Parts: sequence; structure tokens; C-alpha cells
Amino acid sequence: MTVCNIAVLKGDGIGPEIVTECQKVLEKVCEQENVTINWEEAHIGGEAIDCFGSPYPEETLQICQAADAVLLGAVGGYKWETLPGEQRPEKGLLALRSSLNLYANLRPALVYKPLKAASPLRSDILGDRLDILVVRELTGGIYFGPRGKRVNAQGIEEAYDTEIYNKEEIRRIAKVAMQAALGRSGKIISVDKDNVLESSRLWRQTVKEEAEKVSGITVQNMYVDNAAMQLVRNPGQFDVLLTSNMFGDILSDLASMLTGSIGMLPSASLGEPGKPGVFEPIHGSAPDIAGKGIANPLATILSGAMLLRYTYQLEGAAKRIEKAVETVLENGYRTADLAEAGCNKIVGTVEMGNLVCAQLDA
Repeated sequence: MTVCNIAVLKGDGIGPEIVTECQKVLEKVCEQENVTINWEEAHIGGEAIDCFGSPYPEETLQICQAADAVLLGAVGGYKWETLPGEQRPEKGLLALRSSLNLYANLRPALVYKPLKAASPLRSDILGDRLDILVVRELTGGIYFGPRGKRVNAQGIEEAYDTEIYNKEEIRRIAKVAMQAALGRSGKIISVDKDNVLESSRLWRQTVKEEAEKVSGITVQNMYVDNAAMQLVRNPGQFDVLLTSNMFGDILSDLASMLTGSIGMLPSASLGEPGKPGVFEPIHGSAPDIAGKGIANPLATILSGAMLLRYTYQLEGAAKRIEKAVETVLENGYRTADLAEAGCNKIVGTVEMGNLVCAQLDA
């Protein structure tokens, strides 16, 4: 019998609500697969600041490092917005990724057929099917480079953040993208700002070197501003999108809206093989709707499917969850963020989780 040891970090805002529904779905499918789950909860983000004075306490670090995988909700909220940057809830998320050396972020953006009408793009632009995988470097770049504030020679206060990448950081994320592309179309679009940034010139050079080592792979380079435009103009040209940390943060959110709602997009953050990854929805903590029972849990549930796929190689179980989600949508059920004109099957967070579980029983 497979035993899954999963650390659970529910976090802030809607985090506890959506993670609870994901746990329910994972329990259901794992019971059917004769798999046992051991959950261990820990604190992160704003609620960890309130309890322990730190967004990523030492106890949480130890629990995550000892687990097979981490299931994460969301962090942040209005309550902590006035704290200094180094003490904010989001710092806990960066510390989690850094402590587990999670350098590869996989963000699939898939348009489900029942949700085509929810996309802001016209049907003829969207096409029959949209399936983009954003592969984002996660532990380097401007989010982790030197930063600070100072007063310049003219006596004016200024702030700086530094973009730094080395060849090994670029090489390893390029390898992840190429491995993913080999299981898809073999086509990668690598995003940079080579015409302006020195770090992007090293990025482009290193990606080219790695691509030359792998047969069956084609790499097209695209400036980040053009990539943003092309995602809206002709999204079907993208399959695997390889990006730096900040560019991926922005473009993956843009890609998510092509699907109709950021509430539908899961993600996996991975490091070295055999080490724990973090699986979470790409959306935030949505404090304005927290506790109202209306949050969409599907991105978190789909993140749970990715957890089973990438951590335990339970491909059959992962596909069953994904199919259950698709069937629920085909049956016309929607949370408020996916509501269409005339739709009378609007359900809440708990009911949506129950519907997915019911499909797993069907």
C-alpha cells in the first residue's frame, strides 16, 4: 500500500476553505486507489505571523522538509499590508520555495470546453482547444537579487531590485521545459528581453546551448512584451512557454485569464527528484470573499491531481480527478467566478467539492 505523507499549509483568506475541499477529493480518490494519506498541518503567511511572529516558522520548515509533498492554499491579506517587506506574509512563500529549492514552477493553462464562453477572447481567436504549459524559473531573478533603499547624491530617496541569473539556474529550468516539451509538441517559446537586459542575453544563450543537446525540440525566442500581446492575439501558437521568475509570474496570470477564471489554474513547484514539491492554486488569498463559502476550489483540487502525478506517479488517480472536474463543468455547475448569463447552477465552495467527489464515485 502506498502511503502519502503530505504537509498541509492552508494559509490565509480563502486558503482554509479551498484546501479542505482538495483534501476531501484526495481522500476519496486515494481510498479508491488503496492509498493512505497522512496529513500534517503547519502555518504559513499572515496566520503564522499572528501565531509565531514569522511568516515561515522553523516548525513549518521542518514539517515541509520531512514531507513527500506540500499542499498549499494562499497567503496574504489586508491585515498585514502595512508590515515591512521582509515581514509580510508573501515572504513566507518565497522562503518556502527557497528552503525546498523549488526552482521549477509548472502552470498549465487549459481551456475546458464547457468554459469557452467564460473566456474574454472571441471563440475564433481561442480556437477549438487551448493547452499552454508555463514553465517558470522560481528561485532566481529579481525576486531574490540584492535590493534596498538609499538616498542618492541629489538627496532623493530611491529603491532598487537586482535581476541576477547564472548559467546553471537557466540550464536546469531549460531542461525541465525541454523534458515537458518532449511529452507534448516539442515546441518551446522562450521569453526574455534580450534587446535590453544582460541577464536575458545570458538566458537566451544558455537556452540555445541546452536545446542543441536535445533532439525533437524547437525553441523560438520572444520578447516578453510581444509574448503578452501574442497570448491575446493568437494563443494557439503557444505550447510550452519558458520564462524567468518575474516574466513568468506576469504571463502565467495573463494566460490564466484566457481560460475564463484564475480560479481554474493549478500549479506545481518542483525541485530535485525525490524532494518535496509544493502544489497550490495560482490565485491569491482573496480576503474580500474569505469565509463566505463562494470561493472556487477547482484550482486547488487540480493542484491535488498534479501532486499525485508528480510526487507519487499516480497518473490514473490524477486523470480521474481531472475528468471528474471536467464532468462537473459539463453538467453546468459553476462557482460565482465562472457564472454565465442565465446559469442557474451556481454552487458554493463545499458543494463544488462534493460534486467532484460524487463524480469519483460514479
